[in-house]
Amino acid sequence: MALVKDKKKQIIGGYKTHEKDTGSPSVQIALLTERINGLSGHFKLHKGDHHSRRGLLRLVSIRRKLLDYLKRKDEKQYQEIIKKLELRK
Repeated sequence: MALVKDKKKQIIGGYKTHEKDTGSPSVQIALLTERINGLSGHFKLHKGDHHSRRGLLRLVSIRRKLLDYLKRKDEKQYQEIIKKLELRK
């Protein structure tokens, strides 16, 4: 499920590190979290949608890898994004 352009701009605005930032790990993690949350709601209605579930697992895996990278490179920013997005771990 793609994000609406306005919603995406709003998320990027909240997590960017400089004016033209659209691809830093924190922005990518925030965008992936929004997509994951949207798909989680989808599965409450469509329990048998296994094709989309595979996509969800892929998104979660990508987000986990980005979080691990961020933890290695900048522990402080990692802690901030975990708290801001209310993620476990």
